Amino acid sequence: MTKYVFVVGGVMSGLGKGVATASMGRLLQSKGYRVSAIKIDPYINVDAGTMNPVEHGEVFVTEDGLETDQDLGNYERFLNKDITSLNYMTTGSVYSSVIQKERNLEYQGRCVEVIPHIPNEVIERIKKVGQETKSDIVLIEVGGTVGEYQNAIFLEAARMMKLENPGHVVFVMLSYLPVPPKIGEMKTKPTQYAVRTLNSAGLQPDFILARSVVPLDAVRKEKISTFCNISPENIISAPDVDSIYKVPLNFAKDNLGEKILKKLKLPARASDLKKWRRIVKTAAQASKKVNVGLVGKYFATGKFTLTDSYISVIEAVRHAAWANNCRPVFHWINSQQIEKQGVKALKDLDGVIITQGWGKRGSEGMIKAIQFCRENKKPCFGLCYGLQMAVIEFARHVCGIKGATSEEIDPQAKDQVIHIMPDQKDMVARKRYGGTIRLGAYPCCLQPKSRAASIYRQKKIFERHRHRYEFNNQYRKDFEKKGLVVSGVSPDNKLVEIVEISDHPFFLATQFHPEYKSRLLAPHPLFKAFVKASLLTKK
Repeated sequence: MTKYVFVVGGVMSGLGKGVATASMGRLLQSKGYRVSAIKIDPYINVDAGTMNPVEHGEVFVTEDGLETDQDLGNYERFLNKDITSLNYMTTGSVYSSVIQKERNLEYQGRCVEVIPHIPNEVIERIKKVGQETKSDIVLIEVGGTVGEYQNAIFLEAARMMKLENPGHVVFVMLSYLPVPPKIGEMKTKPTQYAVRTLNSAGLQPDFILARSVVPLDAVRKEKISTFCNISPENIISAPDVDSIYKVPLNFAKDNLGEKILKKLKLPARASDLKKWRRIVKTAAQASKKVNVGLVGKYFATGKFTLTDSYISVIEAVRHAAWANNCRPVFHWINSQQIEKQGVKALKDLDGVIITQGWGKRGSEGMIKAIQFCRENKKPCFGLCYGLQMAVIEFARHVCGIKGATSEEIDPQAKDQVIHIMPDQKDMVARKRYGGTIRLGAYPCCLQPKSRAASIYRQKKIFERHRHRYEFNNQYRKDFEKKGLVVSGVSPDNKLVEIVEISDHPFFLATQFHPEYKSRLLAPHPLFKAFVKASLLTKK
């Protein structure tokens, strides 16, 4: 029978429940158990596709094409396996399913109510993941913080599962213990209140992961134990670390994996974290640096710089850097600042990544950055929108098409070297935006003897997409005559997937998102090649 581990948050959001969930999954997986992970988001949005990345963070796309929360990316990177659309649900998707079932008379004319029908739908989805993935253990991360109205139905589903399956369900609370600077003492009271709030929903945590800036001491652990009705040995210190990949190793020090198995009445097994430890050690000891600039438009949120919009790109660069025995130093470059101040911020970088995005804002800054990298032989890697901007730059400054642009940027322009995909015209006209773009993994055929083919060492690859606009094939021959190599195309040769320039240290751009498929234990080959080229051309 599949076992279940629910992970909830206390005190405040943004503590890293996704990383904690993924880390526990890694520990249990290292002991030979089949593990899967689910993210529950308490939003009315049906999926994450229409959410603002500055507010919500990156949209992560699964292999089968669902736009999800960024935590599914953490699950894939830690578990080293594909996580499908089954593993993600929102309030909106749950209500939508229940309403559709009611319309289909699947409730046989009964009055459909929030309780129990909504929690029952949640439970059905959770169990389906266990069945479909043949998992021994399924971890379920409940978004938000206990006490919020929005996630109450999910906590109710968890309570019902616990009641139905005693001994098969475990609860973990990730809670924050502040250390106010003016007081200089770690405070447990917020966590006490968070546990009591969880108790009011009929739930008691089996484990508390104590997040703080410093490790938890014995005095605070004893206090939490007394007031939260939990054994001290099940209160796990979770201090800040300089790498998320150290979190499973930190949990392993407290034997968290063994303790969870004991609660679930599963046999204890030895862990195999050798390769994981070796990579983490390499990352910590690497002395060589590579300066990587990320040119994007989703950094600013008031006076703060938000990097969650590009979390998969950042992690893919880290994986690649460690595979090249170096450590990355990131430079966040707002493309709108390039429009105002020029490209001076790029001059001392070893390599530049032109990130994904939508719309006109900041596009000219990206084009200027690409031109600088192309003309100055600086490694440049374009991702999705980055490919589109690279094509526009090449059209304007190499092919002499001065008015070259994208249909997305200027629908009335004459030379739309990037235009809308034919099947998307009707969608846009009908304002059907959510979940309608090209999504998920598609095949790509690589041109023999191209840089892309030499990097992948394959003739055909499968990569994940998230776009509505594409390379305009009417200009393809003109571009190729001027030296732009189309090195990856769809099997029918209609969709340009990869472009590159041969006589350049590294100038390559993809319409797909290779960052989605990079993992700590399996760095993506394109990112590895980009970092290697950046090191070779390093000043």
